[in-house]
Parts: sequence; structure tokens; C-alpha cells
Amino acid sequence: MQQMTPLSHDLAKTKQAAGRIAALDLARAGALVAMAVFHFVFDLALFGFIPADTPAQMGWRWLAYLTAGSFLFLAGVSLWLAHGAVIGWRAFWRRWVMLIAAACAITIATMIAMPDAFIFFGILHAIAAASLLGLAARRLSPLALIALAVAVIWLPQAMRFALFNPAWLWWTGLQATGIRSVDYVPLFPWFGPFLLGLACAKLMTGAGLWDRLARWPAPKAARPLLWAGRNSLFIYLIHQPILVALVWGAAQLRP
Repeated sequence: MQQMTPLSHDLAKTKQAAGRIAALDLARAGALVAMAVFHFVFDLALFGFIPADTPAQMGWRWLAYLTAGSFLFLAGVSLWLAHGAVIGWRAFWRRWVMLIAAACAITIATMIAMPDAFIFFGILHAIAAASLLGLAARRLSPLALIALAVAVIWLPQAMRFALFNPAWLWWTGLQATGIRSVDYVPLFPWFGPFLLGLACAKLMTGAGLWDRLARWPAPKAARPLLWAGRNSLFIYLIHQPILVALVWGAAQLRP
């Protein structure tokens, strides 16, 4: 039996009292909206409605970076809230298997649709891998987590290694060769935002902020966003086929 520390005891009480935390669901919904906006622009470029290089322009690239970082940060927060005190192995593996299945479906679909730039390690793959590593990292202090996050983000910007050039090591992000993929989210540097989310969640637990946040009632007008935030994986899987179908349909109607 795992011994409960004061910090994990506070977390356990928060989980019991809170159920779903509306603010987190709204944050996930905000990340989903940003993702949908970027993918809509990508699809418009793909079908020739706007210049083909639009998604690669700096403003849109930063939107993509911030959106991916938000998803990973929130995944780190969620890992601490769900498994920080005691790991619920059944719930963890159920969610993890769902992530892996969805990630594999994305890989297969993009291999068929765009074999030259298919998604072999995208955002879902990254969240699944980070969740496993996060279980080991969750016992680190917030300061240690922040320091580790900075190192993870900094390393691939500072140096690359030919040792990681074989394709089976591209998930690391440390290779010296270029990669072509429409969604590439390797562990270096993207495990960094996950660790920052883990650190932030631990700090908030220590400060008793989760109890306050759990009592915040979301406005009724936000209910559709709350639903989206609570079903983020489902929304992620269906949004792009819907957007592609809409843009493709519009392209067929052009004179």
C-alpha cells in the first residue's frame, strides 16, 4: 500500500469533492477550438482556397505550437489530478489503450491519404508516451519537474545526434535528419509542456487552489464547450474528417 503524504492527501480530497473541474474542461475546449481553426486553414490551403504556404507562415505555426503545447500541458495536469495520490491502474490503462488505438487509427488513415507525410508520432502518440513517463516523474518536486522540462525543451534546440537518425528513433526528436509529417510531436521537446503541467498541478495542490477551482460554476452558456472538453478525444478524431468534407464539398461547387 502506498503511503499518503500531506500533498497527496490534499489531492485525494480534491478529487473526491470535485468530480469534473469545469475550468479544465473549458481549457481543453479552448485548445480544441484553436486546433480546429488551424486545421480549417490547413484544409483551405490544401484545396486551393488560400495560398498553399499559409499554414507554414509564422503566425499560424505558432498557433499550432501553442495548441499542441496546451494539450500536453493539460494532459500533465490531468495525470496528476487522476493519479497523483494513488495510481488507478485500471482507469489509467483503459484511457491509455484508447489513446493508442486512436493514435494507430490516425497513422493508418494518414498513410492511406498522404503516404509521403503520414502521422507516425503525432499529438496522440506523444500524450500516450508522456503519460507513461509521467507516472515515473510524478513523484519529483515541482522545482525538479520544471528544471527537467526546461532541459527537455532546450536539448533539441541546442544539439542533434546522428545516433538518432534511424527511423525507429524519430519519436525522440533528437535526430539530425529532417522529418516530413503533417503532425510530428516528438518527446523532445514536447514532453516539456507535459512536465510543466504536472509541476503546475502539484503547486496548485500544495496551495489548495484545486478546491477553489472545483467550486467554480461554469456559466450555462458554456455547456457546449464543457461537453467538448469532456469528450476531447472524440472531438479530435471527428473534427478533421468533417472539416475536410466541408471544404472538399465547397471546392466541388466552385466554377
